[in-house]
Amino acid sequence: MKKYLGSCAVVALMLATTGAAAARDQIQIAGSSTVLPYASIVAEAFGENFDHPTPVVESGGSGAGRKKLCEGVGENTIDIANSSSRIKQSDIDLCAQNGVTEIQEVRIGYDGIVFASDINGAEYAFTPADWHNALAAKVLKDGQLVDNPYKNWNEIRADLPAQPILAFIPGTKHGTREVFDEKVLVDGCKENGAEEAHKAAGAEDAAKACMQLRTDGVSVDIDGDYTETLSRIDANKNGIGVFGLSFYQNNTDKLRVATMSGIEPSVETIASGEYPVSRPLFFYVKNAHLDVIPGLQEYVEFFVSDDMAGPNGPLAQYGLVSDPELAKTQEAVKNRTPMAALN
Repeated sequence: MKKYLGSCAVVALMLATTGAAAARDQIQIAGSSTVLPYASIVAEAFGENFDHPTPVVESGGSGAGRKKLCEGVGENTIDIANSSSRIKQSDIDLCAQNGVTEIQEVRIGYDGIVFASDINGAEYAFTPADWHNALAAKVLKDGQLVDNPYKNWNEIRADLPAQPILAFIPGTKHGTREVFDEKVLVDGCKENGAEEAHKAAGAEDAAKACMQLRTDGVSVDIDGDYTETLSRIDANKNGIGVFGLSFYQNNTDKLRVATMSGIEPSVETIASGEYPVSRPLFFYVKNAHLDVIPGLQEYVEFFVSDDMAGPNGPLAQYGLVSDPELAKTQEAVKNRTPMAALN
């Protein structure tokens, strides 16, 4: 396969930064545990079908991956950060401070966040308000904000199972946690009226107050990947875990999924927008490395090709919801279009 030879300016920058940037011929990727299996599928196929080594794909969380991307330019820094949440302005500022001035934002498709428990356990039908009432540090009860008193799900809503509340949620370094906070806790806080109560109580940031969690062991942060969450549920049969849709779909023999606002999570309900807790998945590319790290441009184009990310490709078979605007992404990748300013 063709190796790209970049401009003298980029090569000079890389050599000045690292001493011998061209010495590395293996693409380096880190970040989201949600995107990890998709990136691993692409990396394996890339290694088998292109004249380049199989890229190294590591996890560590979306935020950690973006931070590593922004450490600088050179062979001792990664080329791509996988992310299950959108890049933040603080990441972009860190990149700029360290000389990473052009970043491509590549949307690979969509995924849903699901709530699943042991396959032999009770059946759950949730709303975001239920989860806020279960996990928030302060909840609205009898018109007043009080310390969360609830111990069982049926205390929150009578038709929920009479099971102890025990939730295994992604730790704060995971992109899944950001979406959980925004689309479950904050939306639930709005639904049950607690957000207005926080504002009335003088909270400077009501959304932040809505995301404050109880600390009595009912809500457990999981810093590892979804396999750790699954093992926690296996050891605690009353526990409910927060997963990406694709992980659940590949573990239906172990897990029972809950509905959210009356909608069962599936590729179809996420693609249609019916399922309320869905999110786009991304990876971010350091453009300064495209002409220096052999195969990097080819890998990026291969990832978003119809053969890989299309509705009939292996990523969709694993659980990715194909992006209906994939052709636009393919064109942007081909042109190496750096991301615009955040809205």
